[in-house]
Amino acid sequence: MLEEIVFKIGGEQGQGLDSTADTFATVVNRLGYWVYYYKTFQSRIKGGHTDFTIRLARKRVLAAVPRVHVLAAMDQESIDLLSKELVNNGLLLADAHFKPTAPANVDLIAFDMTAIARELGNPIYRGMVAIGASAALLGIPLQGFKDYVAQRFSRRGRDIVEANWTALQRGWDEAKKLAGSRTFEMAPPPEDDGNRILIAGNEAMVLGALAAGCRAVFAYPITPASEVLETAAKLFPRYGGVAVQMEDELSALAAAVGAQFAGVRAMTATAGPGISLMQENLGWAGMCEIPVVVIDTQRGGPSTGMPTKHEQSDLFALCLGGHGEAPRIVIAPGTVEQAYADAALAFNLADNYHCPVLIASDLGLAHWKTSVPPFQLSDITIDRGPLVSTEELLHMGRNVFQRYARTETGVSPRSLPGQPNGQYLASGSEHGPTGKVTEDPANRRYMMDRRLRRLRGPLELNGQPVPGVRYSGDENPEVLLISYGSPIGAVWEGADILRGEGIRTGVAQVRVIQPMPVQELQPLIDRAGHTFVVENNALGQFAFLMRAHGIHGRIGSVLKYDGTLFQADEVASRVKQALLTEGVAAD
Repeated sequence: MLEEIVFKIGGEQGQGLDSTADTFATVVNRLGYWVYYYKTFQSRIKGGHTDFTIRLARKRVLAAVPRVHVLAAMDQESIDLLSKELVNNGLLLADAHFKPTAPANVDLIAFDMTAIARELGNPIYRGMVAIGASAALLGIPLQGFKDYVAQRFSRRGRDIVEANWTALQRGWDEAKKLAGSRTFEMAPPPEDDGNRILIAGNEAMVLGALAAGCRAVFAYPITPASEVLETAAKLFPRYGGVAVQMEDELSALAAAVGAQFAGVRAMTATAGPGISLMQENLGWAGMCEIPVVVIDTQRGGPSTGMPTKHEQSDLFALCLGGHGEAPRIVIAPGTVEQAYADAALAFNLADNYHCPVLIASDLGLAHWKTSVPPFQLSDITIDRGPLVSTEELLHMGRNVFQRYARTETGVSPRSLPGQPNGQYLASGSEHGPTGKVTEDPANRRYMMDRRLRRLRGPLELNGQPVPGVRYSGDENPEVLLISYGSPIGAVWEGADILRGEGIRTGVAQVRVIQPMPVQELQPLIDRAGHTFVVENNALGQFAFLMRAHGIHGRIGSVLKYDGTLFQADEVASRVKQALLTEGVAAD
């Protein structure tokens, strides 16, 4: 029995493979296994190759893997591209309708799935035939799939449910007959409550924002951020909120800033090209000290780049983009649970520091689904930051309120439209305490220092520090791995491989990119023999920012920028090679 199995299905885009793979992943998650589910797809609606990988295990998994146990190939291109990923004695399941040819070292199991689907009245049933056959080859009971089909298609009538049941059973029977004993057997699910949801980062961030009191999302569709707006459109109206598709990214952020000015928690979501367009309005929000939240689901760039491929190359734009100098906070969730929590955290930070908060997500986190325990609303707190009360304003009288008053922290209480005596000028031009425009040199120096002062130290909320780094591993490691965003799953698993080979290893997951958590990172680097920053870009952007903030030590980079995800064995092997290059032999 196997503790972990990897299943992959490939074919042509537009043939229903999304639904097929989603059904398989949903069922094995409901059976109680931990699931990590990712795909490869092209920048087109129909045509071109796509494939889906579903990693199911008895313990939690958070990274892509290089080897597949069962490959269901729905066209010849999938065999040509993917059969090399099969493990020794792996199984290649194919639709005999397209007369597949397979490499000599591949164990081919083929029958006419298309003919079976047509017998049942619709070629779309081919996906269910493939699921039934795959379940047989992987040793997964069929009943869970039948239960899910009954639930999913019950509204469409008994005939539809029974046709899908038949498709599942026919696939199961054919695969069992052809494979014989050449099948895998998955160990039973872990003995826990198995109560887990299967969700992607985009959906999790919407839920976190909703729990935090966000009631307005303004966005323009762009891969891989579009699901944020789509999910918000389904959920927000139920709770008195709105989700609005704007004409472009400039207006999306402008609307979000306007809503925040009015007192409504609002956000937008975009990808790299949109962040480029939003830079002026990010500066505007910084100058006016209006809190706002922006989700950036990074993808391959520059320009159109590779819209459906993973990358982490927006850090410079997120931290340093735009003209002039204005405060902004950048945080980086790496798991789906962190995406949920950080979406809520972003609003609390924005309201307390009165500046934009950017969430550095990425395609891997945004799109790939993982099993997680259900989110808890009780985990979310709402902190609206310094607000001036109506009683204080009434006591002040007219034309007295100073929105940009001098304070020790650089943050002064804000008023909301409608509060008596709370009106002020919110101008993108330099201004004094009341908001009135001035270009006085002394005022300019003070206001610049005032805005930037708030982010010169570690982040805090209600006097409590906001952790910038999450550390795990040996106290005095030979190797320290630093990473952020979704590669952290591969880094954690890669660290386990290194420890298994006798290399003391620690992992520092960076949760706050800006302000740079120098006071947390430098002691970790000082205690380590060698430090490697693992990130998906070509320039080593986070490593560069570390050095720019004075972080020093033996710091190298492990970079990947081909559009694919890091894998655990890849991280481990590249670190070992780097150690050998430096003359340090691994035990």
